[in-house]
Amino acid sequence: MLRLPLELTLHVSAPLPLSPAGRARLVAWCLYDWAYGPFSTIVTTFVFATYFVQAVAPDPIRGTAAWGAAQATAGVIIALVAAPLGAIADHGGRRQSMLRIATLILAGCIGGLWFIRPHPGSMLPALLLVGSATVASEVALALYNAMLPEIAPLGRIGRVSGIAWGLGYLGGISGLLISLFVLVQPATPPFGLDRASAEPVRATTLVAAAWLLVFAAPLLLMRERAIHRLPWAQAARRGLAGLAALVHAAAREPVLVRFLVARMVYGDGLITLFAFGAIFAAGTFGMTPQQVLLLGIGLNVTGGIGALGFAMLEDRLGPRSVILTSLACLIGLGAAVLIVRSPTLFWIVAVPLGLFVGPAQSASRSLMAQLAPADRRASFFGLYALSGRITGFVGPASLAAVTAATGSQRAGMCVVLVLLGAGAWLLTGVQIASPALRTRTST
Repeated sequence: MLRLPLELTLHVSAPLPLSPAGRARLVAWCLYDWAYGPFSTIVTTFVFATYFVQAVAPDPIRGTAAWGAAQATAGVIIALVAAPLGAIADHGGRRQSMLRIATLILAGCIGGLWFIRPHPGSMLPALLLVGSATVASEVALALYNAMLPEIAPLGRIGRVSGIAWGLGYLGGISGLLISLFVLVQPATPPFGLDRASAEPVRATTLVAAAWLLVFAAPLLLMRERAIHRLPWAQAARRGLAGLAALVHAAAREPVLVRFLVARMVYGDGLITLFAFGAIFAAGTFGMTPQQVLLLGIGLNVTGGIGALGFAMLEDRLGPRSVILTSLACLIGLGAAVLIVRSPTLFWIVAVPLGLFVGPAQSASRSLMAQLAPADRRASFFGLYALSGRITGFVGPASLAAVTAATGSQRAGMCVVLVLLGAGAWLLTGVQIASPALRTRTST
């Protein structure tokens, strides 16, 4: 099992109370998930991804392959930069400052998608912006996740993580509702938007960018805790110098290594599912953008229910049990999605997928928060992001290759089931002493 210093290991029977300042930080931290939600639902999953495949790319098959190649490239870049930037944040004492920079870059890339017109000539700019946004989002999330043990009351990491993840789904739903009923669905688009040039759909990216900036502001503008800060250049030198030692130290912890490898594999499956779920629905079942939006709303409703429901149980059951249960259910429902031919049956088996996506991600985050040493959390969450992306190109690239080779989106989506199953098998070998095990942090 993971070896922690004796004074950092404790079993918590009840959470410690938070001060008013601590509660304010907790609310601001949870709001970041709410702020991030529409980027996931509008850009990477349901709206812009579908628009790219159906309207920007020459055809759905080439669009799927190009989107997969872009996501694979972003995965390689994330694998190269996430851990080093986390190490720099730890050594420089600037996690929040670096989170602010990454979030502003992300918002700028999202807003830039407004300029992507429905023409094959816009393919390259679209892929560059989406790829850059993906990299910025993973860096931001690594820094954001590293704050979790400092924010959550003792013994409530799983609950806080799950509640925040549930808020992320609710934020995603809200963004989709605005996109559907205000921008996309009206017969006469608002604000003089031109339907012929897909401006109502493109405007949804402006909603996602504004949403991120407004609701992330409480956390981004909050004063960083008074800690010793090194100059940027010195922090970079120390952070990069200590990165090899960090990897070496992590390699000596078999539980941590097994978890990171397992998460790497099933994380690839989830990444691929997010990137291509709406594309599959549109290409295989001929769903319109409005129908894809409704599917996204349904999945986010069930996702929020699942994340909030498991949040109440995770600290008692343990994150490992929550992850394994979620993966098993995703594999079963995912197989059914690939088998059914009727659009009605597709809706029946696809919407419940959301119940188990959020808990798998939230429990993974809280488990990593329990395993990461307090003084190097951003570095370890950089490794966590790396584990989720170092082979993140494998799923999209494999799906793109299988789809291109077979001419079948169903065959390509089988890659998701293989990755989820392999990751679950690896996770069965991760043994955690107690659901309440965690490192001591200040609140």
